[in-house]
Amino acid sequence: MGDIVINSAVRSNLQTLQGTAKLMAQTQNRLATGLKVSSALDNPQSYFTAAGLNSRASDLSAIQDSMSLGVKTLNAADEGIKAIQKLVNQAKSVANQALQASATATTLDKTVEAAAIAGTATARSITIQIGTASAVTVTFDTATYATAASSAAAIEAELAGLTSASGTLSGLTVTRDGDSLSFEVASGEDLVIAGDAAATGAAGFGIATSGTQGTNGETLTSARASYASDYNDLRTQIDQLASDASFNGINLLNGDSLTVKFNEDGTSKLDITGVTYDSAGLGITETTFSDIDADIALLDSATSTLREQASTFGANLSVVQNRQDFTKNLIGVLEGGAGDLTLADTNEEAANLLALQTRQSLAQTSLSLANQAEQSVLSLIR
Repeated sequence: MGDIVINSAVRSNLQTLQGTAKLMAQTQNRLATGLKVSSALDNPQSYFTAAGLNSRASDLSAIQDSMSLGVKTLNAADEGIKAIQKLVNQAKSVANQALQASATATTLDKTVEAAAIAGTATARSITIQIGTASAVTVTFDTATYATAASSAAAIEAELAGLTSASGTLSGLTVTRDGDSLSFEVASGEDLVIAGDAAATGAAGFGIATSGTQGTNGETLTSARASYASDYNDLRTQIDQLASDASFNGINLLNGDSLTVKFNEDGTSKLDITGVTYDSAGLGITETTFSDIDADIALLDSATSTLREQASTFGANLSVVQNRQDFTKNLIGVLEGGAGDLTLADTNEEAANLLALQTRQSLAQTSLSLANQAEQSVLSLIR
């Protein structure tokens, strides 16, 4: 090109066209990519600053995903507490039903046979046992029993002290009707009466086997047995539910803990301490309903514990959700800042392209006019 000589007017117009073409290429690239800074060559400071902002936004986005998992873990624990509370309420309902159950008395009705013991010099002994308590031995002086009625009265009198509130047979009630005696154990426990083996008479002390034999009662524990079984089944369900309230391998109701990070280096975080809320952790013990009031007190305590922990988890959830919203907004700010440094204004670039196209057209016209002088010289040569 050095051997070709062009005049200054043509050279000036040529340079203008070259500059315009370069600017048009740049503008078209910005319109195509949407970026005014697409590489470090365009603007090193803006490019690397925007890269740093985008990098932090990406890191925070990953942390935001972790916070979302934390929210779900807390939600799982909260749902677990709600379900356990329902089971506790059911157990309390069963306990209240058991509280209404009552024992059925054990009764034994017999007839005194005075003839079997009257006039006999040998004293007669009997043993009376209530339930699993130790048997109590009672000895009668049979020589004083002249008639069936007197025998019944003597037996009643002999047992009166033993069946008093402070006696060794305090659970037994003895009732005499003429020459007949009735025995009753209100608690429903078994009643066993045995006599002296050497004595005459069916029972060995003048109480015949003839007559009404009575009925076997039901103890309060037996009456409450089915309720106790239902209660203990619910207790097992509490254990199983507490072990199933996990999310992503973390169970805040089974002793696991959770740390939710709020920034890139973990200096901002929330440590959430898990609890063990199976039946043992809540203090709900296996029962036979021997003391229902104590069992209901344990259930009330468990309810209070569950409510307090639900409040704690709720506060933790509020903190995590607040930081989640903050992080989301911060990511938007970072990405917006990076965009301000690198994104092109398409309206502005479109206007620039139109202006450059006009400039290019004018430059081409000017170049054509500049070449006309040399063309005039060429026409003279011809």
